[in-house]
Amino acid sequence: MLLMTLKVLLPFEVFINETRVSNIVVETVQGAFGLLPQRLDCVAAVVPGILSFEDDMRNEVFMALDAGVLVKTGRDVVISVRQALRGKDLAHLHEAIKQQFLIRDAQEEAMQAAMAKLEAGFMRRFVSISDRSP
Repeated sequence: MLLMTLKVLLPFEVFINETRVSNIVVETVQGAFGLLPQRLDCVAAVVPGILSFEDDMRNEVFMALDAGVLVKTGRDVVISVRQALRGKDLAHLHEAIKQQFLIRDAQEEAMQAAMAKLEAGFMRRFVSISDRSP
């Protein structure tokens, strides 16, 4: 039986390193994406959602993932995300995605919009000052 290695990387740690994975299903910008050991190498953008995988004993494991990137090379699958949670209760994981990942993304967008307004205001003032100089 062919198996894969799955690593989920967070900014400051290795979240999981499973060495005997038979299949993986992850949510990407194009929809749900299934991986088997024989699949060709690929790269995909991961969206906040649920990742599931089966180990060689047919145990299914679920994780909530934040946005990130998936890279498959050979039988190695590496997923780099900002946040991840592991659990058995899918309802709890779906709620965690809504509460932690999606709300945080909205807050980051609001912060980026505020920073853009501040930068634009600074540039307008700078231009008006430079227009006054002799």
